[in-house]
Amino acid sequence: MRSKLVEIFGAERVLTEPDELHEFHDDYTELDGQEPAAVVFPTTTEEIVALVKLAGELGASITPRVANTNVGGLAVAAAGGIIADLTRMNRIIEVDADEMFAIIEPGVTQQQLKDYLVDHDLPLTLGYSLAPPHVSVLANSLLDGLTNRSLKYGSMSQWISGLEVVLGDGSTLLTGSWSIRGIGPFARAPMPDLTGMFTSFQGTTGIVTKLVFQLWPKHPIEQRLFILGYTAQGVFKVVQKLCRLEICEDIGGLSWPSGKMMMGVQHPNPVPDPDEPKWFLYVDLAAERDEELAYKVGLLNEVLDEQRAAGERFEEPLDINMLIKVNPAMGAFAEFPTELEFLTDHGGGGLSWMGTYGPLSRFAATSDVCCELMVKHGFAPAIVSRPMRGGHFGVLRFLVTFDKSSPEEVEKVRAVMRDLLEAVTEAGFAMYKTPAWALDWLKDRIDPGALEMIRRVKALTDPKGILNPGKWDL
Repeated sequence: MRSKLVEIFGAERVLTEPDELHEFHDDYTELDGQEPAAVVFPTTTEEIVALVKLAGELGASITPRVANTNVGGLAVAAAGGIIADLTRMNRIIEVDADEMFAIIEPGVTQQQLKDYLVDHDLPLTLGYSLAPPHVSVLANSLLDGLTNRSLKYGSMSQWISGLEVVLGDGSTLLTGSWSIRGIGPFARAPMPDLTGMFTSFQGTTGIVTKLVFQLWPKHPIEQRLFILGYTAQGVFKVVQKLCRLEICEDIGGLSWPSGKMMMGVQHPNPVPDPDEPKWFLYVDLAAERDEELAYKVGLLNEVLDEQRAAGERFEEPLDINMLIKVNPAMGAFAEFPTELEFLTDHGGGGLSWMGTYGPLSRFAATSDVCCELMVKHGFAPAIVSRPMRGGHFGVLRFLVTFDKSSPEEVEKVRAVMRDLLEAVTEAGFAMYKTPAWALDWLKDRIDPGALEMIRRVKALTDPKGILNPGKWDL
């Protein structure tokens, strides 16, 4: 295999030695790792095409990977498989400031695209996921991830205007208006929406080599406020009301243990102090003029006063700059993207989460149930939430950090994740970036017609079954 890979990539872009491959065998989570047979570093679509054709001849699998921060084993190769590390495909091919889109390759990171917009003095921005600056914009888009602009614009798959894709037989295609010669990549419509065949499929239907990604206006005045609340019911009632007012750029709800971790407490007490706040909100506001911002702050305070009158307790909103003066660790959250050392550099090396999308009306009850479950298993209930798409749905994400070298802790994580999956599904929430173990539990609950269509799409786009096998394995 190595000699054939070297013919495509050259010796310096092919890894096959065991000590070289080991760093590619797992991710942060409790899932078992798997050594790949080889790692290659493509730089062009043509090399991806050649790799796919070779893999088809050899019967070898291909797993695309960039930063490997999408926990859940999604970029862990099958036994004897090849990892296509796409970090060197990192060109920003075009930014159209008038039409507000960028055409980028898989290796383009959040920080890289942000820096480009700043360096070219463009009044545009992207959304930033709760992930380090070096993660792939393209990967998060394809996996239906979310960002700090998901309140207004939904999950990142909804920001895709078009794709260039290499299928499992080595053929390529374009999606959206881009697929019509001479037409720009401005939207997925009005062509049949083939883009959906490659989102949330976890690389099992094609390897995406270019993404047309929507950008958004950046307003000159911005403010981030933090608000401490004392019940999930009160906090999420405020979230719902703010969504209806349409005054916020973003609303994030974090349980108090999440806040403590952000501020440097690595292992918060699973049982909270009854006198402490249970949640805090951060609210992002933006405006063109000072009076517009003042009006939005006034509406925010009216919502809080209304809930106080109803018996809920909220502290006064605090500006992020004031919080930084009190605790400099909060400086990491003044601007996105940001490093997340409290999750990725806590000493034990392990991070896992149950990420779910569901209705805002069930956030309070579901978070309360899941907090109890996490405490029962010995974990501080670290939760991150966000309303999305104007409040039509939102994310509840449950986080645990642990020592990967401890079999006891690993098994404890597996147990809490299984219980959380059952609880959130019963509550009407759907897991996103779903790992294989969770899909195995969920597949009996998926509509048979949908399952059959998923199988047909996979068989059509990857007839030899070489693209990231084991993911969306039905």
